[in-house]
Amino acid sequence: MDNSGLLQGRVAIVTGAGKGLGRAWALQLAAQGARVVVNNRSRAADAGPRSADAVVTEIQCAGGEAVANHDSVEAADTGSRLVEQALQHFGRLDIVVANAGIDCAASFHKLALADFERVMEVNFHGVARLLHAAWPVLRAQTYGRVLVSGSTAGLYGNHGQAAYASAKAALQGLVKTLAIEGRSRGVLVNLLAPYAVTQLTHGAFPAAQVAQFSAEAVAPLVAWLVTEHCRLTGQVIIAGAGGFRQVRTLESDTLVIGDDIPDALERLQLLACSQAPESASAEFENFSRSMANTPE
Repeated sequence: MDNSGLLQGRVAIVTGAGKGLGRAWALQLAAQGARVVVNNRSRAADAGPRSADAVVTEIQCAGGEAVANHDSVEAADTGSRLVEQALQHFGRLDIVVANAGIDCAASFHKLALADFERVMEVNFHGVARLLHAAWPVLRAQTYGRVLVSGSTAGLYGNHGQAAYASAKAALQGLVKTLAIEGRSRGVLVNLLAPYAVTQLTHGAFPAAQVAQFSAEAVAPLVAWLVTEHCRLTGQVIIAGAGGFRQVRTLESDTLVIGDDIPDALERLQLLACSQAPESASAEFENFSRSMANTPE
């Protein structure tokens, strides 16, 4: 689908936008007319132009509008600073794409707690602080689109990624809750779990698939999910190489466990899972109703 011009007049913040997925997404949003705050941390070890500046230059050379931000999402005030920058420079804020993240690959027994905590700080708390700063603005104008970069590691776990998977799993809970709270105010929130070759993931892809799983292949979906025409919220979508999958958490019917717990748990594994509650409250209501119909 041609998304050209669908974001005209909108203002977006994209974190981790100096390279990889974030860069591709920032360029795509700008190509569709959005004015973009391009965030990517600057490090003393980085050689050459700062990555956020380079992306801003790309956007401007293509006729778009953008401004760079070099703060690390790890800093406590970066979220509020990004929102303030968007409002001061462009006068509004409509879209937040929370993409910045790091990894620390190690088996759990070899993982230093300090490294675990830093991954949580960047990948979860950094996102939460940004959304907390943007939330009052989006609610007040009864419009907003939020897209959070997740991972299948957060959905299913992965060997050697305890910290990364934990942070990404926490993001899913945040997205689901904010989708419930934001719906009545026109603020829609979704999570995208991308498959793409980046600096972080390059070693995970066979050479034959590197070109197929480009960051750019996911960008059109990102642009669509943050348009006013998109009505999806609370969704988790896996995307890569032009293909997409929807993710749902399904539950089985209730099975009453008697004295023989091992037998009951074996039978529980055989039950079909077909129920997808919309919230924890809905799940409890359904569970309570099933137990009320169970003879004592």
